[in-house]
Amino acid sequence: MKKTLILVSLFLCLALLLGTLPLSACGKPAAEKFLKVGMMTPSTGAAAEKGAPGGDGVRDAIEYINNELGGVNGIPIKLLWRDSGYDASKAATIVKEYMAEGALMFTTHASAEMTWVMELANRAEFPGMATYTAPNIYRPPQHIYGQLPDYGDDWSAFADYYLKNIWKGSGKPRMALHLLNNSTGYGARDAAKALADKMGIEIVAIEEHTATSISETDSLNRIKAAKADVLYISSTPKPTALIVKNARELGMFPAMTIGSGHAGLTKALVDLAGADVAEGVYGVFPTVSWGDNVPGMAKIVEYAQKLHPADVGNLDYLSCWSAALTVAEILKTTLETTSYDVLAKGNVESWRAIEKNGIQKLNYDAAGLHGPAKYVEGDNRLAKSVRVLQVKSGQIVPVSNWVDAPVVKYEEYSWFGN
Repeated sequence: MKKTLILVSLFLCLALLLGTLPLSACGKPAAEKFLKVGMMTPSTGAAAEKGAPGGDGVRDAIEYINNELGGVNGIPIKLLWRDSGYDASKAATIVKEYMAEGALMFTTHASAEMTWVMELANRAEFPGMATYTAPNIYRPPQHIYGQLPDYGDDWSAFADYYLKNIWKGSGKPRMALHLLNNSTGYGARDAAKALADKMGIEIVAIEEHTATSISETDSLNRIKAAKADVLYISSTPKPTALIVKNARELGMFPAMTIGSGHAGLTKALVDLAGADVAEGVYGVFPTVSWGDNVPGMAKIVEYAQKLHPADVGNLDYLSCWSAALTVAEILKTTLETTSYDVLAKGNVESWRAIEKNGIQKLNYDAAGLHGPAKYVEGDNRLAKSVRVLQVKSGQIVPVSNWVDAPVVKYEEYSWFGN
């Protein structure tokens, strides 16, 4: 009997060495390796039209990375996905859970989500990356990063395009701002405060709205009275669609130019407003469009068609898919100089390694889905390129080349953050 047990043990050890049996030398299951990452999206609540396809994109991309690419250096990513419900207290609870569960970093889809949790994360040195961003998130730079250019970058890119390609009048064009009452709107407001005067634009009205607004007729009448030449909206798709509809009803649009920040410029805007109503709306977006001939497009189309066909053509799905690819590249870059054992701890030592050896050494082409994601000291935006688009025949099509948005040190303005 004893001899039989010895032979069985030898057989098990041999099987383990050959990789045919996931057992340790003593017969216990071998420790599974994985890399934990927290990723939240507002898939329910007031921004669900953005968050639901974004959450699909995150999960589908992680499935692709693990199943087809073999994870990161052969180690699967363990996705800790959460739905924030676009709720501040829930978002904070989620980040605390991520830290307690040993996540190496976390991402948010929305700038509002990151605004709600950034103080908590910065204090703990827990590195975060927001897909949709605003200047308040990383000015001055700490431990939070932006995957893409921010809403201030959107405004400056659109304003420059408007001045050079649309404005035909004399003197300064009169611009009104219609802003969601959180970081999505305030990022554009801050850029306008910092840059409008030197660019030669007069801001004649600033209106705010909520994510659940049901009419903006009164605010638009005030903008109409201010004789605005151009209206810039920085919001999510549902309120943006409402404002565009109301502007049509009041006879303001298309005589007045309308531009949108990238939070609102998605397929959902066209679907909610209607193609005829949205026709002619300009906007800014920091990723390629669906169907563009770039290396990463084929897999996005394949997975969306297979798993979430309703998301085909949605830019939130695309940008969150690319967020997952960027996270995988950060992990890969970190592992070039950091042992897995350090990352397996899931503590502040791991977080510092991710930030120093991963994020701050990142130089990633993002499969061509957006501008190169590269950290530059003093600038916590990773990708920096945007382009202007317009709704034409129900499609959102580019009308400008890619431009790099410059760094704006908002913290040097006395009003910033007040």
